[in-house]
Amino acid sequence: MKQTLFLLAGLALLAPAWPQSACNSDAQARATALVERFISADCAPCWSASDGDPGAAGALALDWIVPGAQGDEAPLSAAANPEALARLQALGQPVPAQTLLTRQPLAQRPRPALRLAQGPAVADYLGTLIEVGPIGARPSRAGRAAWPWTVSLALVEAIPAGAEGTAIPRNLVRHLLQVTWNIDSTLSKSKQRKLSEMRSMRIPDGATPERLRLVGWVQDAKGKVLTATQTICKPSE
Repeated sequence: MKQTLFLLAGLALLAPAWPQSACNSDAQARATALVERFISADCAPCWSASDGDPGAAGALALDWIVPGAQGDEAPLSAAANPEALARLQALGQPVPAQTLLTRQPLAQRPRPALRLAQGPAVADYLGTLIEVGPIGARPSRAGRAAWPWTVSLALVEAIPAGAEGTAIPRNLVRHLLQVTWNIDSTLSKSKQRKLSEMRSMRIPDGATPERLRLVGWVQDAKGKVLTATQTICKPSE
């Protein structure tokens, strides 16, 4: 059954209209920073607070609900995401008792092109596409020190201000997918240096499919965020 659902979601990506998908990152301005807000599932007032503004114009914000000490009894436990703990560890940050905000400015160079697109929901799955490149010429020895690159793709629920008890717009992370690419091992000189990945992501229980979006970013081996973008869905006609 699961294999059938993955196949259906993948076929949605292969439809003729896919390149013109109504949900993609085309024409999006390059983000200036990646901001991540980590909220403890124990702290209901933290979710409704209005002081989590990402700051500088162009910053791309993510919201994580971190499992709390109260477990399933925590007021925000329904949206708690265990992946938030792994993300905090990767950032070298402690588990917050209330709210923790991190900000990573985007590198000025290199600036790899990043494109995201999402297909329609099929059963409980959403088809996604990630493209990075073209990369250009094979990097110099100094440039290769920053490889491999890690591409992170977050399936988020875009919750507008005033909905679900939040005073500010939020991109609530529902799932995180990471892909590691190394130009020296995946590409030959004769191939175009564009890396792509097509995946199906399961829609979590409780998520509203119409609100689902993608947020993606590229990080080098030193942890520097090179670029970030998000999908924007056009209203249905």
